[in-house]
Amino acid sequence: MRHFSILMTAALFGLSACTTPGTPASPAASSELATDGVYLVRHAEKTTAKDDPALTEAGEARAESLADLLEGKKLTHIHSSDTKRTRDTAAPLAKRLGLEVALYNPRDLPAMAAKLKAIPGRHLVVGHSNTTPQLTELLGGDGGTPIYEATEYDRLYWVTTAEDEPVVSYLTRFGTLYVEGEK
Repeated sequence: MRHFSILMTAALFGLSACTTPGTPASPAASSELATDGVYLVRHAEKTTAKDDPALTEAGEARAESLADLLEGKKLTHIHSSDTKRTRDTAAPLAKRLGLEVALYNPRDLPAMAAKLKAIPGRHLVVGHSNTTPQLTELLGGDGGTPIYEATEYDRLYWVTTAEDEPVVSYLTRFGTLYVEGEK
């Protein structure tokens, strides 16, 4: 399997952007987007265990990469579904920032979207291949194409949620790059 790494720069979301009509195509940096917003990611690579799998070594490295990437983004809240893989993906960043990881119910995404819109600040939500694009869409962003469940762990969404600004969403990739068609 070929692996590619992405070097994230100040133009964090310049790699690929999904925007609502009438919004800028690419921001200079996510910290310039809006005061309030939500980063959304799928959990990192998991083991093949059937019951509540843990992260693999690659997954642990991706969780650290996520923490490196978001550590300076002024996050105020971190949310995770109640599985080992999602909690462990959120853990390195939560530890660095001294934030508690709040658990949410991934079976009630409309309630989570309402909560994220109602609580000011910058949030990280760690979810799953089938919930992350859906929650992005419920926040008014573009969820993109379905996530390839078997190997795609590198999407990172940013959706603005400030009341006085239009919703804008951006999609980038981080860590080891997913290449479509490779297993």
